[in-house]
Amino acid sequence: MSAVSDAGDANVRDATALSDVPGVELRHLRCFTAVVEERSFTHAAGRLGIGQPALTRTVQSLEAALGARLLERTTRRVDPTPAGLRLYDELTGLLPRLDDALRAPCRESVLRLGFTWLLPAECARLVEEFKRATGAGVRLVRRDAATAGLDTGETDVAVLRGEPADPATGGGERSRVLYHEDRVAAVSRTSTLARRRVLDWSELAGLPLVVNTVSGTTRPDLWPEGARPRVACTAGNFDEWVESVAADHGVGVAPRSVAGRYTHPGVRFVRLKNAPPVPVRIAIPALGAHPLAERLLGLVGGEAGA
Repeated sequence: MSAVSDAGDANVRDATALSDVPGVELRHLRCFTAVVEERSFTHAAGRLGIGQPALTRTVQSLEAALGARLLERTTRRVDPTPAGLRLYDELTGLLPRLDDALRAPCRESVLRLGFTWLLPAECARLVEEFKRATGAGVRLVRRDAATAGLDTGETDVAVLRGEPADPATGGGERSRVLYHEDRVAAVSRTSTLARRRVLDWSELAGLPLVVNTVSGTTRPDLWPEGARPRVACTAGNFDEWVESVAADHGVGVAPRSVAGRYTHPGVRFVRLKNAPPVPVRIAIPALGAHPLAERLLGLVGGEAGA
């Protein structure tokens, strides 16, 4: 065996002992194994949920740290070099055992996920991904409060609808947007509006409004100043809100998921056009968040909030 090959093999052997190889982190090894398995930087980047340039830099950093070329790149394919194949063979047994060891401390842990009403269906995917990644459990906790128990310590992480609170006025959370949801109007079936197929957002400015002041997402200040609806009735939770609409105390506005998952004999949901969408966020405390809550937040790929 040549001196070059011997040096390459030595670098590969040392790669499994991360403490002896400065600059090598677990993410480098995960990226490398993904590229080998996919035989493509593009497909590996999609699988890992990162950009291809970042993946390429990570693999190049690993090669530089080990002092060995691990991959041969062509315009059509990526193949491991002999040194790269040796490293990959070692990692296929090492990484699953390491993943299992890292999840072990969390197996008895339970993360409290708070929500106010109608937990979004999109959370099921997020929760399953979190369980696979950590081995921890998740307990759902409903609280009729603006932050779903996050500010009182009753929950570790929460699903919140609406824009984040201004930190200057007491907002003590960090969040990421899971998705944006359209709004619908809720009207009494005894109202003439119940015959409408669609309403424009601007039309509501001339109608009395029922507002859920605790966990609702619609306030008069969403309309332009001077063209805002009058608050005819307030409610402290979702049930009070929908009963007030059914009694024709005013028109309600809610996220579209309400129409698909909730029925009331006295209420009809009407499509709204030109309404601002509702951000649905995953939030954790700004300070002292549970480590598992940080992990869950990290799985959300949306834009950052306050």
